[in-house]
Amino acid sequence: MSTGETMAAWPPALMVQGTTSDAGKSALVTALCRYLQRQGVKVAPFKPQNMALNSAVTADGGEIGRAQAVQAAACGLPPLNDMNPVLLKPHRDSDAQVIVQGKMLGRLSAQEFHAYKPQAMQAVLESWRRLTAVYETVIVEGAGSPAEINLREGDIANMGFAEAVDCPVILIADIDRGGVFAHIVGTLELLSASEQRRVIGFVINKFRGDIALLQPGVDWLARRTGKPVLAVLPFLPDLFLEAEDALIQRPMAADRPFRVVTPVLPGFSNHTDFDPLQLHPQVTVRFARAAEELRGADLLVLPGSKTVARDLAYLREHGFEPEIVRHLRYGGKLLGVCGGFQMLGQAVLDPDGMESEQVFSKGLGLLEMETVMRREKITRQNAGKFNWGTAKVAGYEIHKGHSYGPALRRPMFVLRQGPDGAMSADGQIAGAYLHGMFDLPEACDAILDWAGLRDGAAVDMQARREAGFEVLADALERHFDFAALQRAWREFAAGR
Repeated sequence: MSTGETMAAWPPALMVQGTTSDAGKSALVTALCRYLQRQGVKVAPFKPQNMALNSAVTADGGEIGRAQAVQAAACGLPPLNDMNPVLLKPHRDSDAQVIVQGKMLGRLSAQEFHAYKPQAMQAVLESWRRLTAVYETVIVEGAGSPAEINLREGDIANMGFAEAVDCPVILIADIDRGGVFAHIVGTLELLSASEQRRVIGFVINKFRGDIALLQPGVDWLARRTGKPVLAVLPFLPDLFLEAEDALIQRPMAADRPFRVVTPVLPGFSNHTDFDPLQLHPQVTVRFARAAEELRGADLLVLPGSKTVARDLAYLREHGFEPEIVRHLRYGGKLLGVCGGFQMLGQAVLDPDGMESEQVFSKGLGLLEMETVMRREKITRQNAGKFNWGTAKVAGYEIHKGHSYGPALRRPMFVLRQGPDGAMSADGQIAGAYLHGMFDLPEACDAILDWAGLRDGAAVDMQARREAGFEVLADALERHFDFAALQRAWREFAAGR
């Protein structure tokens, strides 16, 4: 298909919604973004509302969902605030920190956010207008499922948005979960008549086996709904794509000699930090849900945390603290990342209730410093080098905590925005605010060398990401019926 043919019948906007969470929306949007970018189309991603603790810092210093930053990279673009104008970062089951157009609005309960939705929709539409004024097409990702009846009133994430901007929709379902035809037909039945017309086709995701055995079901679905199945996409076992939100334990060979363990905390955030370690051919990563699982580690990592005070209490209540002390007593290394770094100090203070109602939380007392939560949230990309050598490091910061104390006189990194982090006098404990510190191969090798793995061979994360984009776009080339999509789009446009 030539670029001209692609553009002639390609909609200026196309939305991907899912029958369930984790149906493959993010992956399909990423695939479409890279496919169109390869065709020479000026394309951008968009997600009106996201809920995730995996986030990214944009080129303009804001915060958006991690998945939209990945999709931007698939388009060959820097991440922008307008690509995800509303981001919800869960704090507890009943409330979340709300980020609007990259900036923190505050913490709202579910009821408060529901009341705020009309204003949120205005921000969504402002961002939408700016993107569509610049890009030839925008690929939109929904959230969860459009058939969640309790969430339909005031919806800004799925059909409420699609109706507001008159955008056609593809519905994707995961056959690996089972019940794929019931998922699709049931979701369609729960939509209004105008919303049903808006759905121009279906995608079945993660199919394994002989397509001939599925074909009778595909034919039945097309007859039953009057809408085409645009693609049956295969299960891609070796695909690397950063997770939108779920903590993923990636398969690893049992003979990897170096062991990294991190506790799974209630506020565990930005766990894509661990992707370079999980992909490292010499490293085994274990996410520990019980304290005794910390034993045998070469390196313990305290991860990023959305709720540092709560997670410190969790460590103590579930017996992790004595296991951390035991690990250090036996000579193991300990690294803290962002919230995990704050936990290493003497105390975490939150006088204004930014993250917790608990004004004072006792830290682990392993570094001579304390952290104060402030209203100002630091969100920035950063880069520099290690304080103990010449290796380069790059990543991003997202934190409301500001740390002070003598331990900071021995920083872990020297970055363009100033020193970051600390290292204990004996070199056994280190920490910093920088997320993504393992992403550059030389940075990953330097940290693992400090922790005891000599002659490491870290993966090139940028190359792995690009390879993942190409795998997805290749799958579309082979399995997506773009001619059927164009016909469905023309019919939808003619019936407006």
